[in-house]
Amino acid sequence: MSYLTNNATYVPTGPRKLMYLNWPVIFLLLAVCSFGFLMLYSVAGGSATPWMEPQIKRFALGMVLMVGVAMVPIWFWRNMAGLAYGLSIALLVGVELFGSVGMGAQRWIDLGFMRLQPSELTKITLVMFLAAYYDWLPINKTSHPLWVLIPVGLILAPTVLVLGQPDLGTALLLLLGGATVMFVAGVHWAYFVTVFAAGVGAVLAVFQSRGTSWQLLKDYQFRRIDTFIDPSNDPLGAGYHITQAKIALGSGGLTGRGFMQGTQSSLDFLPEKHTDFIFTTLAEEFGFLGAIGLLTLYVLIILFCVASAMTNKDRFAALLTLGIAMTFFLFFAVNMAMVTGMAPVVGVPLPLVSYGGSAMLVLLVAFGLIQSAHVHKPR
Repeated sequence: MSYLTNNATYVPTGPRKLMYLNWPVIFLLLAVCSFGFLMLYSVAGGSATPWMEPQIKRFALGMVLMVGVAMVPIWFWRNMAGLAYGLSIALLVGVELFGSVGMGAQRWIDLGFMRLQPSELTKITLVMFLAAYYDWLPINKTSHPLWVLIPVGLILAPTVLVLGQPDLGTALLLLLGGATVMFVAGVHWAYFVTVFAAGVGAVLAVFQSRGTSWQLLKDYQFRRIDTFIDPSNDPLGAGYHITQAKIALGSGGLTGRGFMQGTQSSLDFLPEKHTDFIFTTLAEEFGFLGAIGLLTLYVLIILFCVASAMTNKDRFAALLTLGIAMTFFLFFAVNMAMVTGMAPVVGVPLPLVSYGGSAMLVLLVAFGLIQSAHVHKPR
């Protein structure tokens, strides 16, 4: 059953909504995740356990959640944005109070059947709330200083909590994702120039603080910066990981060594080969062509999402779609820059390819929001 709006535009209802899903995006997501399943099978030495099998189960659950979220009208998600943001902040506070510790960081809440990483959820709920805020705010007030401070506070609150875990990579993604929504909402460019100048000053302050009583970063974070600047200074220590990653990238050549034939991953030279550095395994086994193939799939997902947003007359839906699409872009852009030595190693996994339950489920739910915006836009 369907109905017509006052402007005589068609909006699907009921089971017919399935016909109006953005199916190209769904098939592209399946293709990207298939890359991930292959790589997890490979890095486990040709075994479905311990990584590929649970990842496939999470993907199946995530697809069900995505379609379920897509069937719910977009106005419902607009009304839920504030509650979702508040819940994510509460979970981040919960991490501070009773979170699980792993690899020197306190980022998870143990639910028994899985470990939830609230910072992953916050990346999406922040975009939701900012999109709802700018949908509510009259356009002529978008660049007024008072109405700019409010979203800045909304962005800084979770960023500060995530920095305390510590998780510099996710904190940067929260800042950049929030700034993206502000920019596409129409906030004047002068604010961004000012923030950029302040950011340069902050970077200088960070370097000046090293070794002092008011040091702004942890020692291991400074070592990551040193490694980024010149990995050869400590090739067997702090620079070992990025050096091995570059060797894997280069050894793949044009077409790669072949599936499960990568020496760097099979001989355990690569660090975190099933999470942060999985892209280097892919590049070693499938070469430059395989890496470009995955990147092409990512870009196509972004393009389809942007095209959907540009044709959506609902301001919340358009801002939400663009915000999630740009956040997704930041995910893979930062990871690829990190493992190729173009950016410091900040612990950002490759979306839908790296092993991880929270990241997989949250991203697929986020694409469910994009699908909801696409299905329920007037036609």
